Amino acid sequence: MENILGYYLLPHPPIIIPDIGKGEGKKIESTSRACNDIGREIADIKPDTIIIITPHGTMFSDAIAISDEDRISGDLSQFRCTNISMDIPIDKEFNIKLGTACHLEGIQTVLVDSDFLRKYKCNYELDHGTMVPLYFVNKYYNDYKLVHITYSMIGDINLYKFGMELKKVAEELNRRAVVIASGDLSHKLKEEGPYSYSPYGEKFDRELLGNLEKGDVLGAFNMNKVMIEEAGQCGLNSVYILLGTMEGKEIKGELLSYEGPFGVGYGVMKLKRQEENKSNLDSLIKHKEEKFKKKLNSSNSYVKLARENLNYYFSHGKQIKEISNLPSELLAQRHGVFVSLKKFGHLRGCIGTITPTTNSVGEEIIRNSIEAAIHDPRFPKVREEELEDIDISVDVLMDSVPCEKDELNPKKYGVIVSCSGRRGLLLPDLEGVDTVEEQLKIACDKANIDSEEYYNIEKFEVIRYKED
Repeated sequence: MENILGYYLLPHPPIIIPDIGKGEGKKIESTSRACNDIGREIADIKPDTIIIITPHGTMFSDAIAISDEDRISGDLSQFRCTNISMDIPIDKEFNIKLGTACHLEGIQTVLVDSDFLRKYKCNYELDHGTMVPLYFVNKYYNDYKLVHITYSMIGDINLYKFGMELKKVAEELNRRAVVIASGDLSHKLKEEGPYSYSPYGEKFDRELLGNLEKGDVLGAFNMNKVMIEEAGQCGLNSVYILLGTMEGKEIKGELLSYEGPFGVGYGVMKLKRQEENKSNLDSLIKHKEEKFKKKLNSSNSYVKLARENLNYYFSHGKQIKEISNLPSELLAQRHGVFVSLKKFGHLRGCIGTITPTTNSVGEEIIRNSIEAAIHDPRFPKVREEELEDIDISVDVLMDSVPCEKDELNPKKYGVIVSCSGRRGLLLPDLEGVDTVEEQLKIACDKANIDSEEYYNIEKFEVIRYKED
């Protein structure tokens, strides 16, 4: 007998609530109707527990947060709506069993309460990523307890495994449950949206929803990384957990609505487990192993050297010394080099040199790859077991030239600002840096330069090498 009786993807635009949207909500009437349909469906199921995964609670980089007081409350006053509030009991028995199960499986979770969050200057409360979907549930049904989860950047397969543990706990406690993955899709569908337009936005939405409709779990987990980063979405990690709760069977999705009039994609979908058995976890793990082998074997010489050097460092405690066998392009030129490490799409370390400090680009890569992993003061040291999940890029800096502000282009040129011995650099073509003003502000902040004072500007181009 199934214990999880409903699987849903719901968006969370506050504007969909009439007291907030004040007429603007009419532009997403299809989304509203679909959310109401799901609210009525959940009322028919009469679950004991609603499990909701949100991107907008207090998020930790290394552990999934599970709210764990007797109750949790919140309101929508941040959206100038003071008459809508919620106070919901927490299924603490579920939480305790879930925390224990995840600990035994090596999945990082943390039970959070008011005292714990106060240490991080955060409040224990419901977020709009939870309250907007539950607004459509509470209109029809209130007799449930909540498992309130804020996902973490611990990796897609770990999120999937966490979903599997949710399913196991529901079965062990014999809970009638439903799972809601709260998440908006791309925020870059229009220039007038919350972020600047990207052609990847619509492509991401179409591809993710298409994969879910077909039940193509492997496809959902292996979409193009650049597309995911450029889409500016907040729902994918919620989906990974949702899919984990459906492990063991073929699945199919039914798209009830998709709209994006405000530049953000709102998808409403319900998914169902089918009769046919299928272990998607085995396929996901196998595919990840194959991708890592391909990464090791087919990377260009620049990022390949960086990875080989990091492997050598963790095996021998020192950097590669023998460089005579390196490809000629790594030995023949001298340039500044930045090495960047990303884990699950998020920066994990970046150190570089503006001008060369060694005899060759190869030596610069060797030096800076270790610096990025071990000595970037913004992050804890990279651990050896993280290397498999890290993507490496190498930027080789061309010579900089003085320029004026109107000669800059943040997608093409990096920038160096300097004033009274202070100097700051920002690489080109960085996610979220779309204007010259943003680029200069970040560079000035790095150099501790007041952007209102006079400073010199230089621009430079880079040759960027990424792992395949």
